[in-house]
Formats: sequence, C-alpha cells, structure tokens
Amino acid sequence: MSFENPTRDEIKKILVGAGNIAVVGLSDKTDRTSFMVAQAMQSRGYRIIPVNPAAAGKQILGETCYASLKDIPEPVDIVNVFRRSEYCADVAREAADIKANVLWLQLGIVNDEAAAIAEQSGMRAIMDRCIKVEEAVTQPNRSGKGQN
Repeated sequence: MSFENPTRDEIKKILVGAGNIAVVGLSDKTDRTSFMVAQAMQSRGYRIIPVNPAAAGKQILGETCYASLKDIPEPVDIVNVFRRSEYCADVAREAADIKANVLWLQLGIVNDEAAAIAEQSGMRAIMDRCIKVEEAVTQPNRSGKGQN
C-alpha cells in the first residue's frame, strides 16, 4: 500500500491539538526557510523547540536549541523536519523514542522508510507538505490576528 498524507480535515485536527513543535534542522540564520517557517508558526501561537546539534545551547526564536530530540525535557506533539530525505529515517526513530504524535517532513522531503517507522510507532506521518501553508489554510484565525 502506498503512502497517503492525511486529509485536510485530519491535518486541521492535528494542528488544532498541537502545542509543542520540535523543528529538526532549524537554522539560526534568519534568511533560511526553516527559520522563516518556524517564526511564522511561533507567531501563530505554537511553541517552537529548535533541534540542531550545531546550535545546541544557543537561543533560536527565544527558545533553547537542543542537539537532538531525546534532549528535549518536555512532550513534543509534532516533529517538523527540515533535513534531507536520507536523514529522515533516523529522525523518525528518535521521534518514536520520545513518543511524538506526528512526524512532519517539510515540502520537498519524502522518505517512505521514515513514514513507515512513524506509522509503526503510532505516529501520523505527513510528507512533502509545508506546515506553515497547511496551518494558514486550515487555521486562518488561530492567533486571533486573522490570516497572515
């Protein structure tokens, strides 16, 4: 059976229920897509938890950056991944280990092994979708500020 992303309604439910989003590969460089997407999600009311071994211990978007998912001292709802496809299976294993609810591979990132690991671990998998775009489409008034 081939992989299928959740429906828009299912994605809406995922986003409504989400609070903490760990962003794997979040850059501290403001011109990077990972930074811009995470900043937009933070402005919409989500808690962003940066994960980047090169920036561990630093602050990104006002939050402490961790070297890996296992270092995060609190529950994670969504693991949002900004890494090349070949690294995603390992990220999926870490996400399963911390009992995240959703593995979300950003636009342009597809890894069937990672999706299978996620689903076998009870997580929802989403691939090749931008969380910022999906959030804007499904949650136009989440922050009370209207559409961004």
